Amino acid sequence: MIRTIAFDVGETLVRDDRYWASWADWLRVPRHTVSALVGAVVAQGKDNAEALRLLWPHIDVDAEYQAREAAGRGERLDESDLYADVRPTLTALRDAGLSVIIAGNQTTKAGGLLRALGLPADLVATSGEWGVAKPSAAFFERLVAEAGIPAEEILYVGDHPQNDTLPAARAGLRTAHLRRGPWGHLWADDPEVRATATYRLDSLTDLVAITSP
Repeated sequence: MIRTIAFDVGETLVRDDRYWASWADWLRVPRHTVSALVGAVVAQGKDNAEALRLLWPHIDVDAEYQAREAAGRGERLDESDLYADVRPTLTALRDAGLSVIIAGNQTTKAGGLLRALGLPADLVATSGEWGVAKPSAAFFERLVAEAGIPAEEILYVGDHPQNDTLPAARAGLRTAHLRRGPWGHLWADDPEVRATATYRLDSLTDLVAITSP
């Protein structure tokens, strides 16, 4: 029985367009260049921040992040960043009596920005706030503790197998791989993803039928 649905953030609920476009503008390089490099490094199994290091080999990403914030060009998030199926799906799940958690690899500031959107969720948290990030098992242990129920009664929904569905499954959670965004499409038919994910989604609205009694 699934009692809680937990969601990744980037490219599951929120488009990453603005995030990487703002980095491109800050580094004064074409947006397409940054987007292509992010795709390349992630496909190689590397952290997406490596794309910035390809552009600026000696970049201190944390220092540049703070510089952007100080210059008034830091993180932003508003309704236009959400995928169209997010609010209707989260609302339907809560109306059905399920608990909804939003928990992904984002900064502390992003946590505040997400909560400011007033999404229908029981908990919104980020790796920056928890001090532990996916794919660490400790992230999913914290998620289970926050949910307050056994891991097998939680469904974790995400687009990135290496950060979302695979480590969540190892932690004992049920998983749903979402075919959305670059990573969701890239690995949608990967044999390990197909074998591991409890469900495979083309839209978040698929969850409503899956979780119906």
